[in-house]
Amino acid sequence: MLSRLTSVISRTVAIAAAIVGAVSTSYAASPTTGSGTFQVGATILVACNITGSTLTFGGSIDPLQTPGPVDASTALNLTCTKTTPYSVSLSAGANAGNASAFGSRVMKSGNNNLPYQLYLDAGRTQVWGDGNGSGVYTGTGTGSQQQLTVYGRLPSLNGIVPGNYSDTVTLTITY
Repeated sequence: MLSRLTSVISRTVAIAAAIVGAVSTSYAASPTTGSGTFQVGATILVACNITGSTLTFGGSIDPLQTPGPVDASTALNLTCTKTTPYSVSLSAGANAGNASAFGSRVMKSGNNNLPYQLYLDAGRTQVWGDGNGSGVYTGTGTGSQQQLTVYGRLPSLNGIVPGNYSDTVTLTITY
């Protein structure tokens, strides 16, 4: 009888242990979770960059063979951030004397002058200047390089003294 009682007690303890294990597994604390947010941001600047190359009216010009007008053009390379409106203006040149004298741009060789003009259009009808009595180029940035053309003209070479003539024009981009 003791053996049977021991067997019943053993089974009861085993069942109780199984129930306790099952209960502790089913009622174990689950992990706690929480959530939150954070900001991600970037500030993209409005930016433009412009460069120009030398405008040359050919190599050497023989005024007896080519009295004028002599036309030439050069490219300006402009890059502005996408959707950025801009305008490009050109100064009257370092030799103009009067900074707003877009009708009288001149190249110099020593004390000698060679009149010239810069234009917005291939027909050379719209003087490219600073917007005060002259035109400016306007556009919108694409995020990629854009090429603008500057059209130049030497109106006449009659009576011009031989020499190496030059001027420096400042280009300004406003955006």
